[in-house]
Formats: sequence, structure tokens, C-alpha cells
Amino acid sequence: MTTLTLDAEALYANLLAGVRGLLKPGSALVGVWSGGAWLAERLQKDLAGAGLPDRHGVISSALHRDDFGSRGLSATSDATSLPFEIDGRHVLLIDDVLYTGRTTRAVINELFDFGRPASVTLAVLVDRGGRELPIEPAYSAARIALPAAQRLSLERKPDGRFSFQIGEAA
Repeated sequence: MTTLTLDAEALYANLLAGVRGLLKPGSALVGVWSGGAWLAERLQKDLAGAGLPDRHGVISSALHRDDFGSRGLSATSDATSLPFEIDGRHVLLIDDVLYTGRTTRAVINELFDFGRPASVTLAVLVDRGGRELPIEPAYSAARIALPAAQRLSLERKPDGRFSFQIGEAA
């Protein structure tokens, strides 16, 4: 049996380089709660001087999920924080793991509740395939295949470094 190991820090370096190439004048980083928000926070610091607003945004999918009836309202429902105008802004949406595309659809719906961006571009740390919706990232640091029974989760250590946890899906 082969064990999958992913170096989250090396992938972050690739993501940083990829995001630099996606920035446009008037861009802002918006991280998907929670792993994407961690990535956006670190990217914001590493891209200082790139013409971004002073702070990154954070967006939650809780209020627009298509499984809201079975999951209910989670504690992340108030996680959306967009400290800049959305209208006319080029939004660079950052997420840790892209799987079915349903979370991405939900956060785009949430984003449009705050205004009409000039564009929305998706960049992810890992694309694990398995899409159920026609959503593709403009940039992914890695593409992997995992069985549906497995879950890939980004973790942030107290020193801010990233790692991955691979476990059984809930």
C-alpha cells in the first residue's frame, strides 16, 4: 500500500508564486473559511507591496450551502468579513482543498450578497478532483486523486506553518 504524503509548505510556496501571476490592479484576497482563510492571511503578508488592500477578506459558505437542511447552521455562519468594497473589485478566492465544488458555489453566492465583483478567480492549494459542479481553479499548487472515503484537511500549527491530515470522511 502506498502512503500519500503532501508537503503543505512546499505547496504553499507554489501557491504564492501562482497567486502572484493572477493578481490584477484592484485585486483583493478572500479566503474560504477556515483553511482558505489561513492561506489568504499568510498570502496577504507575503504579498505586501503588491497593491492589495490592507487586509484580506474571509468568507463562509454556511448560509448558502445546498446541504443546509441536513447540516444546520454551524458556528462559522458569522465568519464572513469583507473589509473592502466588493463592487468592481477583482476577487481572488483562496481555498485549501477543492473537491466537489459545492463550497465554492456557496461562497460565490455569499460574495454576491455583498456586491458585484469585476471578476472572481479561484486559486487552491490542492485540487483533489471529484467535481460535482462545473468549477475549476485558475491555479492549483497540486492535483491529486483520493478515494471519496478519504478526507484531506489543512492544519495550521501554532507557528503558522501548514501541514495536511488525511483521514476518513465523516
